[in-house]
Amino acid sequence: MTTPQTTPAKTVAGEAETPGTSAPAPAQSTRLVIASVAVLLLLASLDQTIVSTALPTIVADLGGLEHLSWVVTAYILASTIAAPLYGKLGDLYGRRNMVFVSVGIFLLGSSLCGLSQTMGFLIASRALQGLGGGGLFVLALSVIGDVVPPRERGKIQGVFAGVFSLSSVLGPLLGGWFVDAFSWHWIFYINLPLGALAVAGFGIGFAPTGKRAKHQIDWAGAAALTLILGSLTLVTSLGGRSFGWGTPQALGLIALCLASLLAFVVIERRAAEPILPPSLFTQNVFVVTSIIGFITGASMFGAITFLPLYLQIAKEVSPTVSGLMLIPMTAGILLSSTGWGQCMGRTGRYRMLPIFGMVMICAGAVLLTRIDRDTGVWMFSLSILVLGLGLGSIFPVVTTAVQNAVPRAQLGTATAAGVMFRQVGGSLAVAVFGAMFAGGMASALDPATASQIGGEIGPRIMATLPAAAQQAVANAIITALHPIYWVVAGMAVFGFVVAQFLKEVPLTNRMVPKGE
Repeated sequence: MTTPQTTPAKTVAGEAETPGTSAPAPAQSTRLVIASVAVLLLLASLDQTIVSTALPTIVADLGGLEHLSWVVTAYILASTIAAPLYGKLGDLYGRRNMVFVSVGIFLLGSSLCGLSQTMGFLIASRALQGLGGGGLFVLALSVIGDVVPPRERGKIQGVFAGVFSLSSVLGPLLGGWFVDAFSWHWIFYINLPLGALAVAGFGIGFAPTGKRAKHQIDWAGAAALTLILGSLTLVTSLGGRSFGWGTPQALGLIALCLASLLAFVVIERRAAEPILPPSLFTQNVFVVTSIIGFITGASMFGAITFLPLYLQIAKEVSPTVSGLMLIPMTAGILLSSTGWGQCMGRTGRYRMLPIFGMVMICAGAVLLTRIDRDTGVWMFSLSILVLGLGLGSIFPVVTTAVQNAVPRAQLGTATAAGVMFRQVGGSLAVAVFGAMFAGGMASALDPATASQIGGEIGPRIMATLPAAAQQAVANAIITALHPIYWVVAGMAVFGFVVAQFLKEVPLTNRMVPKGE
């Protein structure tokens, strides 16, 4: 990893710094901080996916099959709620302290997950782990704004984007390996030595300034935002699966989300130090990048969620092979995010990157509308590679551009908001596309075949079906997938239009004091 040689880096106090303070950090400390937060980001993102392949073993050990989905949902729900709160608290009290808090909570939750003897205890521990993991996402991205000049951030953010995308492939593979070689408990225990080592390196490289300042926390805004994100995450995660969309549970969560949103707007307009300052929504770069981030999150999660099902059922490959077949998309994200990050560092420009990225996402989605049972490995790999190149072109730009445009005192808040919009986009996309997929499957399958699979699709169920039924299910999956990718292509076209309005604030090699 190339680190900037112009490193008049900015360390953050144990509490918030007074305006205008700036302390340079040596390049060696900067490298140590970057490496440490990369490891922390990897751990947090891995824990969103690493349990997936271990779930059958966990259920066999602990029981509680009816609560299985909560092992995943609890972590996502808690991390989504925590992310914007950490962003604001990092701005108020210093990101160094908040990193220690989030890592401590994450490692405590990991320990309790590994010690779990009941499904209820595991779910509660996963929620605690998510409260720490949500902070790691935001703080890892925000800390880069404190130690790296704007013009150099794209390089680092590009690497972080690659780490995040790599975790989506590595997670299921590592989860399966730990279960086979050791036990499912080690999925969580492995976080302890790696997390402790990373936070020790971070503490050494990211020194406090010793400045202190008093602040007024917007507790009412935090509560309203928690209700918004909590109800939205629950209804998108569980709606259509644990309960129907027209049930009182779903309608109640939607009503709670809307009511909390109205209350949040009123509260933030009156708060002395709001969790999400309304002034951010008057800034072109913040608004445009938030919309682009939402579309990118929706495109990414919507596009890849159903690909393992296509590969394992329609193409009849094993779960491990299906994970390996997604590597071209990860390679595309890594190549484009690091390449364009280098380009941003040399030129200080970024406006054309999300425009190019949306074109590539659209092209990749259109290619995926053509997949069928006869699609070759090379054609499939090319399709997801193109999609990955598009996603990787956008990830580093969204964070770097907004950090460069907002006041330094709002850096963490704006970064957290970007993460939040991307996560919400992904959650909504999975819910909407899941409903589309279920509807497409229902219309494509005859009643007899539908009754045979009983609403569950997987390699084990498929193995019990006669050949004709297997072919019918495979064809139904392909038929149900194509409309999803047309919608992704349409979202990319909309994103392309939105990206035209992005105002470019040239990136500089100067660290901006917090007061500016």
